[in-house]
Order: sequence, then structure tokens, then C-alpha cells
Amino acid sequence: MSKRRRPCPDVWLRELGELAPRSFKLRRSASEDVVLRFEIYKKLEKHRGCVNTVSFNDNGDILISGSDDRRVILWDWASGKSKLSFHSGHHSNIFHAKFMPYTDDRSIVTCAADGQVRYAQILESGGVKTTLLAKHQGGAHKLAIEPGSPHVFYSCGEDGLVQHFDLRTKTATELFTCRQIHAKRGYLPIIQLNAIAIDPRDPNLFTVAGSDEYARLYDIRKYQSDRASDFGQPVDYFCPPHLIGDRVGITGLAYSDHSELLASYNDEFIYLFTRDMGLGPNPFPESPKSARKGKKGETSSSLSSAIADGKATPQVYKGHKNRETVKGVGFFGPKSEYVVSGSDCGRIFIWKKKGGELVRVMEADKDIVNCIEAHPHTPVLASSGIEDDIKIWTPTATERAVLPKRIDEVKPKARSWMYHISSPEDLLLQLFSSLQRGRTEPEHDRDSPTSHNATGRELMELIFTYNGNENDSSDGNGGGEAEGEGDGGDASGPEDFFS
Repeated sequence: MSKRRRPCPDVWLRELGELAPRSFKLRRSASEDVVLRFEIYKKLEKHRGCVNTVSFNDNGDILISGSDDRRVILWDWASGKSKLSFHSGHHSNIFHAKFMPYTDDRSIVTCAADGQVRYAQILESGGVKTTLLAKHQGGAHKLAIEPGSPHVFYSCGEDGLVQHFDLRTKTATELFTCRQIHAKRGYLPIIQLNAIAIDPRDPNLFTVAGSDEYARLYDIRKYQSDRASDFGQPVDYFCPPHLIGDRVGITGLAYSDHSELLASYNDEFIYLFTRDMGLGPNPFPESPKSARKGKKGETSSSLSSAIADGKATPQVYKGHKNRETVKGVGFFGPKSEYVVSGSDCGRIFIWKKKGGELVRVMEADKDIVNCIEAHPHTPVLASSGIEDDIKIWTPTATERAVLPKRIDEVKPKARSWMYHISSPEDLLLQLFSSLQRGRTEPEHDRDSPTSHNATGRELMELIFTYNGNENDSSDGNGGGEAEGEGDGGDASGPEDFFS
């Protein structure tokens, strides 16, 4: 007689007292069934522009968001209602907003496209006081809060500068400027930084990444001990072996609870590094020609094995598109069991961390999804991007989802370039890169009308991006207190020439 199969073994074990309630909750939160039942629970609608940042407070009952409208909103996400909305004091798009821990959610730090790093204090009266702490030359993309500290955090920006802040004195310390390590790239020596993340198990360690292929690891103790002049030299570098020497960049970083480092590459894939995968403080390709990336779509394992000399290679996660914007990346699950990312196609992708299997693709926006934030305690996700709303996802669907048959059938609309173009030299460099990409296409693709149209569109986008940046830099202080003040009208763009 066949043994009867129990449909929910964890429930059975819990009822028998053989599985503790806490263990049951952890297993349930990390189960694939939860991932397959995610659906939109609520849409949070009040912003008047792209929502570039979402983050939960430590308790998980409040969500903070920042937008192109320069406003910060605190949400009771469960009810879908706004608790507080205030003008950040920034003059341009907010890129990141975070609560400082152990401050009763009254201390908030922000950074933005205007390069400013600001501190907002929610007063007992309900008003908000904002203070300028420091400024980057160019946009400031990300902040990193020291775990458990209500006072200390870091910022990074397009000027390559990393700054350290202490809210007790409201001072900023310029730690170093991130620079290229390849001599042949001397024409653009500064690394434009997109991301910074702190190791939760050792807050002395933090990693930055941006417009080249390396994630750089630093130890703040090296600076604090003797103000070493070589503090700008990382203690370790991380990069998939086949990307060393390639013209790629990193848009997002995240650490797991186990100190694993996740890096999302633009126009490439997502990679997971463990500490033993570091290249050391002086990485150089052993064989630059053989280390170059092979045919598009070729698996990294075959390329890595040829040059890694038996060293462990990072886990890779594929399927999403990351070309048009600066996207984040993150983990989901009580023990970081899953990897999550947005995509140019407007979808959310979820992979199993171990093995890299794609388990869920969720239709989120009509446009690009940039931010995915996991709730700190329960299986809830928040997502945002080019659209002006925030979507809350909960595992409440009655049916388990299945993967779409053709994941790549939705093509993203061409948009702006990832990096801010602030000088004629930057413009020429990007134009040269665009032409080089055209020359390296297969011959039958290069001769097609579609290829010529795409290349022309890229060149026009570059020119309009540069012109737009020039116009932004000549604007006055447009940061009024009223919502929408200072917003410009529609401007001509590359779509007008290729429609």
C-alpha cells in the first residue's frame, strides 16, 4: 500500500509540535509558493514624477519614497494612505531617501541629482526642517547607513567622491575619490559612482561601484587609524573574470545577511560574490584578449573557467534587461534566499539565490522598473520606477503563477543614457563607444535599416542628454515649497526625429 502524501508537511510538523512557530514562519516566508503567489496589493499614488527610491523603516509599518517631484512621502503602506509629505529642499530629482535607525523615524537623509546630501528632521509639531550637509559635483546616487547607528552614513556620487557623515556634528568628511586602475583609460580617470553598500556583518567594510567593471571594497578602519594617504586604494576588488577589461558598469549593489555581495551590471547580468572571490588589492587581467566577453548570451561559466585558474566564480542571474537606467538590486527572504531586480521591460524578476534559477517574472509597469525593496519582516515587496506610483506586492493570489513563454518578447522603449554627460569630453567618449558598438555588430545586422536607425537614435539621445545637462546646470534655484513648482514643459528630444 502506497504511503499517503501530506500536502503541507511543515503545517503537519507544526501541529505535532515538531516544528517551532518561528521556524515555521521562516520556512513559509522563504517558500517558492510565496513567490509564485505575489500580486499587487495596493498602488500608492501621490507623487508627480518618477519614483526613484522606496524603503521600509525598521518596524516595517512605514514606507518612505522620493521622486522627480522633489518631495519625500511617508506612507502607511497597509492602508495605502500618506502619513506625511514634504519638500526635500533639493532642486532636482531625489535619487535616494532613508530613515536613520533608532530615531523614531524622525531622522531622514536624502541625496539627489543636484548633488546635495540633505538631512530632514520631523519636528514634534509635525513640521519638517531640512538641512544641507554636503554636495557632490554631479548627481549623488546612493546613501549607505551604518547598521544600528542613528548618526553615521555614507554617500557616493558621479564625481567619484565618497563622503562620511556624522549627524551628531552635522559634518561631512571627504574620504577619497574613486579612480580608474587601467592606465589606458586615463582620458576619463574618475569612476562615476552609482552604488554603495555596507557589509551588515562587519560595518567597517563597504563597497562602491559605478562606471567600470569593478566593485571596490574598503575598510574604514584604515582611514580612522592613521588617516592613511592611500586609503583610496581598495583592500579588494570584485569582478567576473570574463568582464575584466570590458566596457561595462555597475548600477546596483546589495549585501546579504551572509556578507555575499550582489552586483548588477548594465547591459549584462547580475552576479553574486562571496569574500573568497576577491581579486585582491591589485587586479589585472591575466590575458586581456582571452578575458574579453564572448558572444552575447554565452554562459559565464565557460568563459570564467578559462581564466580563473580553478578559483570559484560568481553565481550569475539572467533574463532581465538593464541598459536604460540606474537600477538597484536586492535580496528577498528571511535568509536572503532570493535575488530580485527590476527591468527595462517593466517587469520584476525573482531568482533563487542558490543556483540562479529564474522562478518568477511579474508584470509591474508599462515602463521601466528601477527599485525593488523587500519588507524587513514579512513577505511583502515594494516596487517603483518611471511611473509615478508605488506598487505593494503580497502573496495573496489564489493561483500559482507560471513563467511566461517568451520573457524577451517585450522590447523596452529607448530612453536616456545611464551616465550623466557633463562635458564635451564625456559626449565624445560616449559617441565613440556608440560607433564602436555599431562596428562590432554582425555584418548582416550592421547592414540592416533597423541597426542604422538604432545607432542614429543612440547618437541623437547622447546629444540631447548633453544639451539637457547643460540646460539643467544653468538653471537657478527652483526648489520652491509648493508641489510641482519649477517644473518645465515638454522639450524636443530624439523621439521627434525618429518617429
